[in-house]
Amino acid sequence: MSKSFTPLHDRILVRRIEEGESIRGGIIIPDSAKEKPQQGEVISVGKGKSNDEGKVFPLDVKAGDSILFGKYSGTEIKLDGEELLIMREEEVLGILSK
Repeated sequence: MSKSFTPLHDRILVRRIEEGESIRGGIIIPDSAKEKPQQGEVISVGKGKSNDEGKVFPLDVKAGDSILFGKYSGTEIKLDGEELLIMREEEVLGILSK
């Protein structure tokens, strides 16, 4: 990415990880009918969530983590021609270990 983007507070920027295309029974599914993957790579993270007293709690996820998220999680954006997601850390279901 040519532009630098840092999410605010407890938000994270995620790139979807495309799953390998599989053809079953000779039927090719068009892109518009395919479900979007629910796995992604964290690109950047915000500073963390703050409480009423102003104390900032850092996020559990960090840039480079592979994560799972819900089907309708996040907001889709286009940055430098690439489709990305911005979501809150609470929408992350888990971190995948390598």
